[in-house]
Amino acid sequence: MPGGSGGGGGGHGGGCSISSNSGNQQSSISIVWFRRDLRLEDNPALAAGVRSGDVVAVFIWAPEEEGAYYPGRVSRWWLSQSLHHLDSSLRSLGTPLITKRSLDTASTLIDIVKATGASNLFFNHLYDPLSLVRDHRLKELLIAEGITVRSFNADLLYEPWEVNDENHCPFTTFAPFWNKCLSMPYDPAAPLLPPKRISSGNVSRCPSDTLVFEDESERASNALLARAWSPGWRNADKALMAFVNGPLIEYSVNRKKADSTTTSLLSPHLHFGEVSVRKVFHLVRMKQLVWSNEGNKAGEESVNLFLKSIGLREYSRYFSFNHPCSHERPLLAHLRFFPWVVDESYFKAWRQGRTGYPLVDAGMRELWATGWLHDRIRVVVSSFFVKVLQLPWRWGMKYFWDTLLDADLESDALGWQYISGTLPDGRDFDRIDNPQFEGYKFDPNGEYVRRWLPELARLPTEWIHHPWDAPESVLQAAGIELGSNYPLPIIEIAAAKTRLQEALAEMWQLEAASRAAMENGTEEGLGDSSDVPPIDFPRETEMEIDHERQLELPRINNTTVRRHADQMVPSMTITSSLVRADEEVFVDVDNAAADSRPEVPSTVDFESQPQREVAQAGVQPVANNITPQFTQNRLLNALNSTAESTSTWTEREGGVVPVWSPPAASSRSEHCPDDDDPGIGSNSYLQRHSQSHQMMNWRQLSPSMRSWEVENTVQPNAIG
Repeated sequence: MPGGSGGGGGGHGGGCSISSNSGNQQSSISIVWFRRDLRLEDNPALAAGVRSGDVVAVFIWAPEEEGAYYPGRVSRWWLSQSLHHLDSSLRSLGTPLITKRSLDTASTLIDIVKATGASNLFFNHLYDPLSLVRDHRLKELLIAEGITVRSFNADLLYEPWEVNDENHCPFTTFAPFWNKCLSMPYDPAAPLLPPKRISSGNVSRCPSDTLVFEDESERASNALLARAWSPGWRNADKALMAFVNGPLIEYSVNRKKADSTTTSLLSPHLHFGEVSVRKVFHLVRMKQLVWSNEGNKAGEESVNLFLKSIGLREYSRYFSFNHPCSHERPLLAHLRFFPWVVDESYFKAWRQGRTGYPLVDAGMRELWATGWLHDRIRVVVSSFFVKVLQLPWRWGMKYFWDTLLDADLESDALGWQYISGTLPDGRDFDRIDNPQFEGYKFDPNGEYVRRWLPELARLPTEWIHHPWDAPESVLQAAGIELGSNYPLPIIEIAAAKTRLQEALAEMWQLEAASRAAMENGTEEGLGDSSDVPPIDFPRETEMEIDHERQLELPRINNTTVRRHADQMVPSMTITSSLVRADEEVFVDVDNAAADSRPEVPSTVDFESQPQREVAQAGVQPVANNITPQFTQNRLLNALNSTAESTSTWTEREGGVVPVWSPPAASSRSEHCPDDDDPGIGSNSYLQRHSQSHQMMNWRQLSPSMRSWEVENTVQPNAIG
């Protein structure tokens, strides 16, 4: 049974002793490997195990394999609670959940196979690049041991390789992708019922390890989470039914309101696989049919909008599968040249909710306190981060990963790339949404701001979203002293717009210069560096200023230094770190030496690094921990070794672990703007530079480019 607490836990755990009579088993023994599918209902891997005979249910906690994306505190809390719930459910049907602490999932699974005498391994697919590579390696190792390995779709309506355009190529924009999903000739598979009983395999030689998901300093904060959330697959089912039979019918009207619970709150349950997306889809579609027969147009519209949010989650996996570097690199090549502002004081102000813009600050304080944000507030704070502060989008994405209950690499990468204008159908990068106006749109009465910014609680609604314009007498009556108990705006919106236009002009100039150099044969790529050291991110972020190291950044005439190409998240804990020496900096040579901004290495570096020695099997130590790492060589080797396996993808239940294979070409889609969603634009700034609009070609994982036309826009809508 999983242990209750902590992010630590060390070593490989107690291990498993080798079974001496595995060859004499009376019935087939199958290992069912749980990951982000922590449910009994509609779990194809579990159903296959039950059909095959005896079952050994296993969960392996190996967060070091995730490298930079080590789960955050609130995410670990949710996982701990969900595992307890799953273990209890499995025991009621006849088998326990075996939990293991590991640094190498593959070797741990092999140990379990030998200890239990299992002949089968069943698991459900994941679609992020690290999991695809790991699963393929695992499949090869276990097949070599004579084990039958089968994997299944339990996370999507359709597998990524099932949805293609008329040329059998992957879609590159959301609208045509989702239209194709809704018009597929066959419906998503109906959800499976949970098993009535489970025959347990012999696990006496394979005891569980106590998993530690929290330390003493985190327990008090985590205790507060239990008051608001109920993890576990049965609770997920209750939340789904409550939403479908309640708020769903008015979702189209209420979904933009940030000051009340107007969304489904299903995203954490979906991320951990506590509820099946197929069950959500079928239940909601059944409601749509009922309302359609009743002539309830509002209900039908609500269903369409909610299903769009399901579609965006679907597209995030599709996007990650077809573009496996999307969490590391912008999809559009010219964004590699954007001169991001590297200013840790901006980053800190944003994290702590001290930007001087009430809606942004309220959102960031809610995120820190609860691990949750309404999807509209997510768009507001991320857009402010990228457009107003011009901080690197990967910093924000990683902070979301560290602090959100529903932190999801695929969804977060899609959302942040969309906001940053790095997708063919992303937001116009030259458009800045004024937080003041967004405040009156999503929090018209100021109740959301007052809840999370008590210092503004007495401010009249007229001024609640722009206190800097309030008369002095109003501020005094409300007990507000701008610059003292509430900050002045960190930057004026007008100044931010001017600065953004200047940065875009610089980006296009750099892109044009690089393109010209490439055409002249003097440069092989679009500004890509082959000497980039690995990048890592902080594991903890303290809100208290005294707990952070203060770093001085080089400035020229009080202007913050800009950098482009890569985005390095500053260290937010007092730890050892590496310093980039080869980064291109827009600063005089005399001032360059003053920059000592610390960094720590990344787990996955998809760029060529011929000068760096790579440890055998792609494993190398990081910092003070012996951490298995997926390197570029491992990724490329896996991709190259499985290039011929593409044809086996169409087997829907056929023991094929999906392995990423890039598209040979892409499709163009028709322009389908959604006027109802804020932020939908025409990508005018890209159209003005159509000759420079290129997408990354992930086929070779290199800076080779292909031209695209921008025709579609989409607003990400987190399943909240």
